[in-house]
Amino acid sequence: MISKNEIKLIKSLSSKKNRLRELLFIVEGEKMVNELLSSNYKIKKIYATKEWYENNFSKLDLIDLKKISYDELSKISSLKNPNNVFALVEMFSNELNYFNLSGTTLILDSINDPGNLGTIIRSCDWFNVRNIICSKNTVDIYNNKTIQSTMGSIFRVNVHYCNLTDFFVSINNKPQTFAATLNGRNLKNLKINKDNFLIVGCESHGISDDLMKFVDEEVKIENISGSGESLNAAIATSIILYQLS
Repeated sequence: MISKNEIKLIKSLSSKKNRLRELLFIVEGEKMVNELLSSNYKIKKIYATKEWYENNFSKLDLIDLKKISYDELSKISSLKNPNNVFALVEMFSNELNYFNLSGTTLILDSINDPGNLGTIIRSCDWFNVRNIICSKNTVDIYNNKTIQSTMGSIFRVNVHYCNLTDFFVSINNKPQTFAATLNGRNLKNLKINKDNFLIVGCESHGISDDLMKFVDEEVKIENISGSGESLNAAIATSIILYQLS
């Protein structure tokens, strides 16, 4: 049986402030927890139905697990349809070596929507982009909606938050740097170096002026129909990553 204090703690983790205080975040659902079990993240505790436990107990060596009913799972889940298993996970310290970045490194400026960030992380995983550097005001990677939207890719992609201007100033040999804008050069016509940076901003405000001074070339996805104002940030990022890969 799950205690009132456990429920209180779990509910509090919907807030970024409380996640940072406890250094914990939530992972829900069978697929997500299976991805988690294959990762380097440390699991504090798993809450699971008897059915899930019986199908997965061989994977749970030394992991603290509590069997609970589906009704109890519903009390702590943020999902409309809770999915048999729920994990409390310790935040992973992923300090990034700025001087050892290879391939494409994605730089996100002020991405506010958690679903967009999760989808972008998922696309990075698909296109083998291993490092994402986010502005400090980009939505928290440990937001529940962000984590669910990654579909497990969060466990394979490094996501780092910093002051982006300071980051660019610290790079001695900056690679070819692209910025996704509405007025750039057609993406299909680019000559692309193996190592490069791609900056993507939020849909409403674009990329900040402070970052644009570090850009070598602005790029765009050609609007074939001539209609439509812009693409969703996650969709645009996926298309550009495909071209860069």
